[in-house]
Order: sequence, then structure tokens, then C-alpha cells
Amino acid sequence: MSQAAVNVPSGAPADPRIDPAPGAADEAILAKLAAAVGEDAHRVVRFRDNLRILVAPGRLIEVLTALKEKAGCAFLAELGGTDYLQYPDPDRQGTGARFEVHYVLRDLETAGMVVVKAGVDDPDPVLPSAYSLWPGADWMEREVYDMFGIRFEGHPDLRRILMPEEFASFPLRKDYPLRGRGERHNFTKLTREES
Repeated sequence: MSQAAVNVPSGAPADPRIDPAPGAADEAILAKLAAAVGEDAHRVVRFRDNLRILVAPGRLIEVLTALKEKAGCAFLAELGGTDYLQYPDPDRQGTGARFEVHYVLRDLETAGMVVVKAGVDDPDPVLPSAYSLWPGADWMEREVYDMFGIRFEGHPDLRRILMPEEFASFPLRKDYPLRGRGERHNFTKLTREES
């Protein structure tokens, strides 16, 4: 957020929490992260106005903890997944893995924002759960598991949240057929009165 975006009466002192230089809050987050975990724990990619931090799965919790406790990123705004199967651009500046899970973290004091990405591959995509840091990650991790099949080790209740328990596939994977695999004809039909 820039100083111009804030409605400040003429002659009133500026809010010291708002940095007028765009991206300065993000760079401060990055500096605090490097001081906490070192430069070798992550790789930084800048894309448009986003600061992306690429992390190996084995160091994910360490980096997320440092961002929360040392860099002020106490708010987990978003957690989601992406399947890059047969993605046409091999130089997409990601982790190089088939699946990526992204964590959008915000520092509400400075309006700083970073996107942390960790990649995993088949046949058994597993990442550590962020539930211990942000209990709000509960349903977000369940959704990523349900749609992509990425398991979150240490999650207290990792089960389907959108699809029925008996559903055997992961519908947001790129290799899942657009018309499905015939699973819908097995679903129990509910009438409006039963729902």
C-alpha cells in the first residue's frame, strides 16, 4: 500500500507503519528471512510485483516459521496448489516439480507480502503441514489434498473436504479427464427434500 492510497488529512502526520517506497516492506521481509535461516535455505524470484520464495520441502517449515516469527508475516492469506504437468515453459522460474503448493503470507503492520512455494513430485507428493503454525491452514490443506492428492504430513485431520470419501481420483490434476472417469454415475442421488 502506498502513502497516496491512504486518506490522510492535509497537515496530518504520515502513518509510520506505511512505507512510501513500493516493495520496501517485501525486501525487509526477505532480509529478515535471510538473517534467520541463511541464503541457502531458499531461492528468490521476482515476478511483476510479487516476491516469490522457492523452498525445498525439507526446509519448508523452517522457512515458514522464520517468516512468521522473525519477519512479521503472521497472516496466512492463501494456501493452494498447482499441477504443472506438461507445462510448456520449462523456464517458468518455479521449483521444477510437477506440483507446487504456494503460501501467501502477509505482514499486516507493513503491508508486506511474500509467496512461498514448495514443489513435490509423483508418485507420493508429500509436504509437511503448516497447521502447527497457522491452524487456519486446516481446511486449505484439506482442499489441496482433495483436489491434487498432495498429502500434508502432520495434519491432524487430512481427509476429503469437497469430494465424497469414496472418490478415488484428484480432479484438478492435469491428467484427470475433463469429463471424469465415470464416477458420477455411482454417486447417490439426493432429492431437494433430502439435501
